[in-house]
Amino acid sequence: MVLKHYLPFAIIVVGIIASKNVKAMNRCVDAYMEELQKNFTLIPRDVGEYQGLTVMGIMKFDVEQYEIEGIGNLSVMRMNIGVMQMATLVITPIDKNLPLFSADYMYMLNNRISYLEFYDLVANKDAAYQQILTDLTMVHDNYAYLPDAEVSEAWYSSLLTAHAYKNGKIADDEALKNMIVDSLKVYEQHAKSLPALSEEEKQEKRVITMKYTDGLVEKGGISTDVFKKELGTEKTKHFFDTVFFGTLAQ
Repeated sequence: MVLKHYLPFAIIVVGIIASKNVKAMNRCVDAYMEELQKNFTLIPRDVGEYQGLTVMGIMKFDVEQYEIEGIGNLSVMRMNIGVMQMATLVITPIDKNLPLFSADYMYMLNNRISYLEFYDLVANKDAAYQQILTDLTMVHDNYAYLPDAEVSEAWYSSLLTAHAYKNGKIADDEALKNMIVDSLKVYEQHAKSLPALSEEEKQEKRVITMKYTDGLVEKGGISTDVFKKELGTEKTKHFFDTVFFGTLAQ
């Protein structure tokens, strides 16, 4: 009887927090997109059947896809299930010698988990490329005061270069937003200074990238396994190739 008495109140509280978290998530994504649009042209792409992608019956994703002119593919996914909100942003560069840029920001009531990952999917690891990773690491060092989140080893861990895994609370929303925007600024700075890859080099980069994305489908990953369970193996690969990483859309 006591639980029944407090249940409506709990639902209201969760609803209020969820509303605040959606706003925090959107502020973070909007800041990221605004920064990107200052320096590059974003051309929207039609995600087709994947708009409103629903997983596990309750996780409905708002899916956006863009071509970042001169760089490659951008996918943006947002999800809200009340007790949890999540934003995922992935830049898959094909036109420049850049690492793949992946960000996952999760909002769970008063708690936050933020992942920034840069994947080593390049053939040429020259001094210019190494400088990108050094500069990104310096940015992440500025946020060393935020508590680290625990992350398990995976088959693709050897491909990770610069990265930041952080826990936080509502009070850390501004810092976590600044961390992804500051990382993006460094990424953009190098993207603008790097020469465009030749068609042969682009194809080589596409092959390297698809070895990783196909590996996710074949060997698994936390989010990949969820998609595979819902969509099946072949459709998950199609989603990855055409939208999420967009290797075949470029």
